[in-house]
Amino acid sequence: MKYITLNNGIQMPMLGYGVYQIPNSQTKECVLEALKVGYRLIDIAQYYGNERGVGDAIKASGIPRKEIFITTN
Repeated sequence: MKYITLNNGIQMPMLGYGVYQIPNSQTKECVLEALKVGYRLIDIAQYYGNERGVGDAIKASGIPRKEIFITTN
């Protein structure tokens, strides 16, 4: 995976998984699968209405939260 170095020195993945238009009932499963295959950047917005599914997937993944980037607008 390719990363970009931010001004504060933290490296952020250049490729992310977006959850726009994923129904909340399917979001956990979709995000969990994305995390399993290596995604570490998740793009979400309150407008999408599926925050709970994203959070549940992150918790269920067993991946430390500090290793996952969440971007939002």
